[in-house]
Amino acid sequence: MYDVIIIGGGPAGASAAIYTARGSLRTLVIDKAPNTGALAVTHKIANYPGVEDPLTGKELLERMRSQAAGFGAEFVQTTITAVDLEGETKYVFTADGIYESKAVIVATGSKGRNRMLPGEERLLGRGVSTCATCDGAFFVGKTVAVIGDSEEALDEAQALTKFASKLVFIVPRPELQGVSHVPELANTELRFKTKPLEIIGDERVTAVKVRSGAGAEEELEVDGVFVFMSGSKPGTDFLQDQVPLDEDGFMIVDAFMQSSVPGVFGAGEVRRSPVKQAVVAAADGAIAAMAVDKFINKRAQLIPQYK
Repeated sequence: MYDVIIIGGGPAGASAAIYTARGSLRTLVIDKAPNTGALAVTHKIANYPGVEDPLTGKELLERMRSQAAGFGAEFVQTTITAVDLEGETKYVFTADGIYESKAVIVATGSKGRNRMLPGEERLLGRGVSTCATCDGAFFVGKTVAVIGDSEEALDEAQALTKFASKLVFIVPRPELQGVSHVPELANTELRFKTKPLEIIGDERVTAVKVRSGAGAEEELEVDGVFVFMSGSKPGTDFLQDQVPLDEDGFMIVDAFMQSSVPGVFGAGEVRRSPVKQAVVAAADGAIAAMAVDKFINKRAQLIPQYK
């Protein structure tokens, strides 16, 4: 049993972990793809307070996570398949097991997309998936496509090579974001600078239509399509209507980052904020962490950590 599980290891999640772990709360950070978030793929940070020399977003995050780990926070890289947040004990179900806690901080950032591919929503669950760990076994010996441009997409493609007989990895960009080395993937055709246009099928997925960098369009026959494209929509779909969201999917939280569900907090880009900056997300994480301390210890007010 953890005191707090933090879902997401970006600036909000890592900052929260620093504060909760330093406050002697047993802390677990679950992050599906640590090098995929907006900060992780930022090439240069020059305006973060207290950091005079420019550095990459990945380097800044590594410093935050190392600081949190130094105070005792644990980090796990895995895929969340479901959550149960409504009771006194919170349950987070993952590909590697079930984790329990007294409180949860959601800090998953903006990972979802506001616009789907034509055919994607209609065929979701009928050949279209966003979780290789969940659905990969349904495609044993079949041909599948992975659409994405991040470390997350690469991880999911690697998982799918254990099941599919052939995999077409469609990358819209010239390279994968936040990935320094692409390992050799069995039975995989890598297609860079290839834009996905449509997912085709009536009752089931039968093909995906793409356009190459040269402008040629073609239909690739596949049995399934796994989509891992980034975007600006808050990554809150996994909450499964257990926590109030606004019309755009942002968590509804108060000034202390607490939702109306006791013990559930939101920090960073999962809440509606006028600006999207790493320092703002980190501040959210710090506030959420102190609010968690207040909640777990049944304090009357927040206790700031000055030293």
